Amino acid sequence: MRETVTPGAADGPRHARLVARSLLAGSLLAGSVLAGSLVACTGRTADDPASGPATPIPGAATGPASPAAPAAPSAPGTTEPLVLAVHPSRAPVRLTLRLARRVADGRVASWRRLTGESAPLRVVTEPRRRLDPGTVAVLPASEVTAGMAPVVVDGVDPLRRPGAYPWQVPGPAPGPVRTVLVGGDVMLGRGVAATHPGGAGAVLSPLARHLRSADLTVVNLESTLSTAGPPRQGDDSFAAPASTPAALARLGVDAVSLANNHTGDFGPRALRETLDTLAGGPLTSFGAGRDLRAASRPTVLDADGLRVGLLAFNAIGETPAAGRRSPGALSLRMPPRTGPLDAHGLALISRLVRRLDRRADVVVVMPHWGDQYTHVAVPAQRLVARRLAAAGADLVVGGHPHWVQGLELPGGTVVAHSLGNLVFDMDFMEQTMEGVTLTATFWGRELKEVRLTAYRLDDRFRPRLVGGAARRAVLDDVWRHSTGPFAP
Repeated sequence: MRETVTPGAADGPRHARLVARSLLAGSLLAGSVLAGSLVACTGRTADDPASGPATPIPGAATGPASPAAPAAPSAPGTTEPLVLAVHPSRAPVRLTLRLARRVADGRVASWRRLTGESAPLRVVTEPRRRLDPGTVAVLPASEVTAGMAPVVVDGVDPLRRPGAYPWQVPGPAPGPVRTVLVGGDVMLGRGVAATHPGGAGAVLSPLARHLRSADLTVVNLESTLSTAGPPRQGDDSFAAPASTPAALARLGVDAVSLANNHTGDFGPRALRETLDTLAGGPLTSFGAGRDLRAASRPTVLDADGLRVGLLAFNAIGETPAAGRRSPGALSLRMPPRTGPLDAHGLALISRLVRRLDRRADVVVVMPHWGDQYTHVAVPAQRLVARRLAAAGADLVVGGHPHWVQGLELPGGTVVAHSLGNLVFDMDFMEQTMEGVTLTATFWGRELKEVRLTAYRLDDRFRPRLVGGAARRAVLDDVWRHSTGPFAP
């Protein structure tokens, strides 16, 4: 049964009984759900994501790993949060428990109490696949999907800290909560290096706390770490200092993708030196190697018990494709830059994803693809994303366009076509000086939510988090080009 309450038309006690029946199938609670027969959280320890760094699993590059155990079924006495969820495009919503109960009971007629808007507010207890921006869904946390944004109640996020959340119902105990943060293109050469001789630590310091907030943080490193060869792209040849891996690690970064069109900017010797520098440092790299076998090898990192598999490929060219005996990036030919879509190459990458899915709890694929300076993903991106989703990817997070692009959810896989620049010296247009990070929250192996955090680069190319109108302006460019449950 699906219950939609029109503002002002709902009878409170009747609606409470309907919510109880729809949420709990009439068998878990006997009285009015919203009148106080819900289980309250009393002194349970918050299940916060661990803040320790992710570490490689010994032998993960070649050895199999058994899949994680499925979430435990509901047991007598176990509880889960009762969540109020909104469309992801809405500004973060924070409520007191008292107001959250009133909203869920249909006693709040408009968004004014929540966000200051005068638009009418509707409540549903069995939401469809896509939440309308005017809707608040009331549902157990186990039914929340990645296309929803949870409301924070009494200062507690029900998906990030389910054990501390103040509004509980009988249900399956949440799995371990872990977070994975993915950032966009990081270019620390050219104008960035000239402005910040101190390197990554200086330019990314405003974002350090945010980068450290996740159990695993990954970015795309768009440069070499060596100039041992002639520049191959003129003034667009990028090299960062050899101290970059240590600096990024201190900022909270755990791994970097090298599958992009600038890893080969100073030739094969510089690329091999870059690989050697990373191999001896605190960062894990993936997406490029001394030969095709190495470039194709995913990495699996342990994020406090969650095995996260990382794979990346370059579809833009310029960096040589790794060969049987030559260094380069794992590459795929596809529009708009490197020709028609290579069906054989896509089949190979899909096989790599399937194999990785058998060894890791979570699979993250980072393609370097698309067209520059546009919010619109090319059709080939959507086609390839669906193939990656079908192969077992949980997250597909792209780079290269230098502008943010939209999100979609094919088959439960979150696809972010471009996060924009995280650090770059492209100060010639507004869109290249802003972007988002993506933080995915997992309960065990289950992807529960993705959250975008907006920032803008200042006049010294430092990314700084933004709020209010500035935040909305950045995120509106994402939502306007999103599909499925992420479309406004």
